[in-house]
Amino acid sequence: MSVRHLALGLLGLAATSVAQAQSLAIVHAKAWTGASETAVDDATILVRDGKIVSIASGAPAPAGLEIIDAGGKRVTPGLFSGATQIGLMEVSGADDTADEAISSGKLGAAFDIAPALNSNSLLIEQARSDGIIWALSYPSGSAIPPFLGQAALVRLQDGDILERAKAAVFVRIGGSAASNAGGSRAAEWTLLRRALEEAKLLKAGRLPPADDRLFSRIDLEALQPIVGGTAPLAIQTDRSSDIREAIKLKRDYQLKLVLVGAVEAWTVADELARDRIPVILDPAADLPISYDALGARLDNAAILDRAGVSLGITATANYIDTNYNVGVSSRTAAGIAVANGLPYASAIRALTLGPASIWGAPEAGSIAPGKDADIIIWDGDPLEPSSAPAVTIVAGKPVSTLTREQLLARRYSPRTDKTWPAAYH
Repeated sequence: MSVRHLALGLLGLAATSVAQAQSLAIVHAKAWTGASETAVDDATILVRDGKIVSIASGAPAPAGLEIIDAGGKRVTPGLFSGATQIGLMEVSGADDTADEAISSGKLGAAFDIAPALNSNSLLIEQARSDGIIWALSYPSGSAIPPFLGQAALVRLQDGDILERAKAAVFVRIGGSAASNAGGSRAAEWTLLRRALEEAKLLKAGRLPPADDRLFSRIDLEALQPIVGGTAPLAIQTDRSSDIREAIKLKRDYQLKLVLVGAVEAWTVADELARDRIPVILDPAADLPISYDALGARLDNAAILDRAGVSLGITATANYIDTNYNVGVSSRTAAGIAVANGLPYASAIRALTLGPASIWGAPEAGSIAPGKDADIIIWDGDPLEPSSAPAVTIVAGKPVSTLTREQLLARRYSPRTDKTWPAAYH
């Protein structure tokens, strides 16, 4: 194969010439790997058969490979949204496009959102155009409190986006959710503990008859990976007292526990670090939007990071951005965290390797030998909302970041210059 040097200014057009390539070299990159505290300057990243082979400063590119010259631009792993509803909702006001929750029926922990994932959602291409390649897509409600259902690990590639179903079981504790359990968060905690106890009885082959238990067998079967310690229980909660209760729950049942939201997690940062409980949070959540979030503060992420808590980032905007604009909102939230004390490298990690490790995606999250070559070359600082990917590479293949919105704008714009393909003039 002949060698092509692709200048950054031409990448948008030239990427199609290497769209089938799974072996290439990126040169002259300022690489934030997701795992290191500093960038690798003038990095050469070698990719073969869709996998990263090496990353080294100043290394020559082997002959015979497609070469992408990053021109000193910042390069990161593909970003990972720690909690989103990508693929589950298209238009919040259109019920036939919203599959993230149920309000009736018999499913609680067993509510599995994976069969509803829409790989053709236009929000997927929007997220990918903002640098999101991986995500944990989670349910937001089930018929059996306090459970929300089972989340799915997704990869925003062409074709089927489902990477792994039943990646975690989600629970919501506190706030308005307490009404579903009779009006008190005490009932939510009692129900959760009872469900875990009954799941343990099923595991031991001592499950009592249906009329002697609170939860159905199908829900208890869904909890087997949780009580067996092979999948995480994700508790979506904010109040300090509920976070302390979650810590007790992990200790009592030896769970793999993840906190989501956790607005007041800074109050128990040392305990979370000691018990190795990771947190998926929105660093931009600084308003007391409920009594559970009276302790909201912009340096929540910085305090947790200093304590040694593993972090991932979600962007909620009070749940508006869990699917719309998730990419730019997540990057903006990470930038806000940096402005309030979170080290830059930690912010990059919280957008990449942090959530990949939390949700069990070892092939994702960092630029390192053996990892899948999911790589973004940015036209500026990835934590600056006005920046965007110049090149997006998924599994070693440069992919288009054009969205339907952009194509429609090109088609109907009055512009007549040659900066857009002739078909859209």
